[in-house]
Amino acid sequence: MAGNSSRTSSLAAGDVPPATLRRATIGATVGSVVEWFDIAVYAYLAAVLGGVFFPSDDPAVSLLSSFAVFGAAFVVRPLGGIFFGALGDRIGRQRTLAWVIILVSAATLGIGLLPGYASIGVAAPALLVLLRLLQGFSAGGEMGGASAFVAEYSPPRRRGYLVAWVEMGCILGFLLGSLVVLLLNLVLTPEQVVSWGWRIPFLMAAPLGIVGLYIRTRLEETPEFAALRRAGDVARNPLLEGIRDHWPAILRTAGYALFQNAALYIILTFVPSYQTETLGYTALVASVSSVASMTVICLLIPALGALSDRLGRRPVLGGSCVLALVLSYPLFVLMGQDSPVLAVAAHLGLGVILAIFLGPTLAAMNEMFVTRVRYGGFSLGYNLSVSAFGGTAPFLVTWLISRTGNTTSPAFYVMGAAMITLVVILTARETAPDRSRKP
Repeated sequence: MAGNSSRTSSLAAGDVPPATLRRATIGATVGSVVEWFDIAVYAYLAAVLGGVFFPSDDPAVSLLSSFAVFGAAFVVRPLGGIFFGALGDRIGRQRTLAWVIILVSAATLGIGLLPGYASIGVAAPALLVLLRLLQGFSAGGEMGGASAFVAEYSPPRRRGYLVAWVEMGCILGFLLGSLVVLLLNLVLTPEQVVSWGWRIPFLMAAPLGIVGLYIRTRLEETPEFAALRRAGDVARNPLLEGIRDHWPAILRTAGYALFQNAALYIILTFVPSYQTETLGYTALVASVSSVASMTVICLLIPALGALSDRLGRRPVLGGSCVLALVLSYPLFVLMGQDSPVLAVAAHLGLGVILAIFLGPTLAAMNEMFVTRVRYGGFSLGYNLSVSAFGGTAPFLVTWLISRTGNTTSPAFYVMGAAMITLVVILTARETAPDRSRKP
């Protein structure tokens, strides 16, 4: 899995041929599509999996149990970030990313083959938790590695645009998962989905993983890391060095990631179940809403990454947080008006707010770190925030709704995250290159 780094070993990021830059960006993006499809299908089938693995007379209890397992995977995200981040800063980005995709594909395939509670009793949910933990561990190494890979290839004044494709790949993975679930709901009866249809998306992990692994093993190591290795300047203990010398960047990364992931996991993974289980819409409406919102997000992300190359990262990121503070509550109220059209429109509005943030965020976070500790430093800060505020979001807001009866509770979670991240953005320096200066 070493790949071929000879062609990039003597190149600086700005000297990379366009074809090589395009191949690196596509390769990292396709791998992210596979990684996040594998993770997303669990969220979109949470209500079904609750009944299969956590049967209960109360559907809310089954759904809470399913979301608790969804959140459990995020507990190990920081551990995965530490492990793969340190590995990537020592042996290289390309080889580490190949191992990441092997692990997540194997874990997802295992879920697809797992017997339900009716067949093997309590062993079923126990094994489900184990496989979700493996998924979470691998995900801890994906975002930091893939975004660092593209960032280290990119010309500085195009970095926002190019790194945004990695984020778009993540949402595209979610979109692909949503489309598969939508197709299941269209061609199968609810009984068939519960009986065996839910397994299909998980079994797709095998062929998708093979494709992603093939692409990643054919990539070349980044010019920046190749130069670091050639100079003998690779960190011996990148984790220790990152925490000791770059802890402010790690904390700022966690602050940026707070809103990114709290909003993402509410808008993309919680809302579909919220629309069906809490607001009473059909599964078809929820699936159409997800597909429409994620399509819009995917279309907007690269353009907003490019916009941050011109305006700077902070104005775009801060603008998203302000919009979230102003519009989240009205949009959730709109979603609950017993109108499928308004529900989809509200979901689209939330998606646009999220897309504005997702466009520049990965570039901004990567620009906080030097090459020696970029993979690990990013992964540690990012995954600490994801673990605390992203993966727990579906469970917490479901619990809040059930305890308070307030169906707009998700809005307050998003608004709180936006406020904290906005403060971090306002106190951080601009990392995008100054376009007023000549290169």
